[in-house]
Amino acid sequence: MALSSTDAFGAVGKRRSRRGRGRRGALSEINVTPLVDVMLVLLIIFMISAPLLTSGVPIELPKTEAGAMQDQAEPLTLTIRADGKLFVGETPVPFDALKPRLAALARGGQERPVYVRADGKASYEVVAQVMAALSTGGFTKINLITDTGGPSSGEAPPAPVKGAQ
Repeated sequence: MALSSTDAFGAVGKRRSRRGRGRRGALSEINVTPLVDVMLVLLIIFMISAPLLTSGVPIELPKTEAGAMQDQAEPLTLTIRADGKLFVGETPVPFDALKPRLAALARGGQERPVYVRADGKASYEVVAQVMAALSTGGFTKINLITDTGGPSSGEAPPAPVKGAQ
């Protein structure tokens, strides 16, 4: 006597129902929709907060054709705003107190690189004085920070607009 496939599996199905299980087993798939929702929310949060993590005092850097540098050690950042105010890190420092402040920082080691962030509209005189103070303070690794995308060395800089200061 031959049994049909429904008879053979029908007996197994009856045995399962006695154990309290239904005819269908539990789904073994993971629902990824909540995971995707959480990841998208985190992505949006990081996209919004990333521009707020830029360092220090807001200034408009001059543009040059030079590329970015590779970071080696924890740098010292000195910022010169357009109005001539100086900042070491994010702390405002008057020009008279710049040399003692630099001398205190130089005790930690002159090998520390110094990044000078000068606004493009800052006076050249102030930038030159700060650079001289850094040089006489014993710092040898002095870097000027600029934005990329400026005129190339073969082109003349753009002419100033008449009537603009």
